[in-house]
Amino acid sequence: MEPFVTHTGVAAPLLQINIDTDAIIPSREMRRVSKKGLGEGLFAAWRYQMPDSREPNPDFVLNKPEYGNTSVILAGNNFGCGSSREHAVWALAEYGIRAIIAPGFGAIFYQNCIRNGILPVVLKQECVQALADEVSTHPQDSQVSVDLEKQAVISSAGRLYHFDIEPGHKEMLLKGLDSIGVTLQHVSDIAAYESKDKQRRAWLYTAS
Repeated sequence: MEPFVTHTGVAAPLLQINIDTDAIIPSREMRRVSKKGLGEGLFAAWRYQMPDSREPNPDFVLNKPEYGNTSVILAGNNFGCGSSREHAVWALAEYGIRAIIAPGFGAIFYQNCIRNGILPVVLKQECVQALADEVSTHPQDSQVSVDLEKQAVISSAGRLYHFDIEPGHKEMLLKGLDSIGVTLQHVSDIAAYESKDKQRRAWLYTAS
């Protein structure tokens, strides 16, 4: 997983509340057995003119030329609610989204972001709106920066918005660790425990 330390990128506003995981990636787009190719289905119902086409909808924000190469989403409250499908986060990651800034997130979606290298930032609604207002005129020149070490979002005008994040989540993102990676940091302790346990309960390790 790619570590997240700092990131600066074009930010696109998707300020509707309650954007659920089926809107992020419709179930009809989940036909693959791997993470690859899911980015094409991101926001498919909004990005494309027809359900089974790939003709872009010019009115959707991510299809507008000024929001090309978007890597930060400014979202409404409760972003990623609904089903627990991790495909939604996989699709966002493959598209190139590195951070999502919203007043709140679906709980499972938030955890899935952490485990897949996307930084979910919780800011007050007025702060998200202020960022959206600032980027709306010239998105390419008004890029948003996110500094995980300092736990701060910085607008192109230099406005600073601090955010909270659990230390464990912060460490996972800074080091680029998923849940297995976190466990493997303690591999020597695990091996030492197994060695002692084999002495205490040898019968448990005897092959039948």
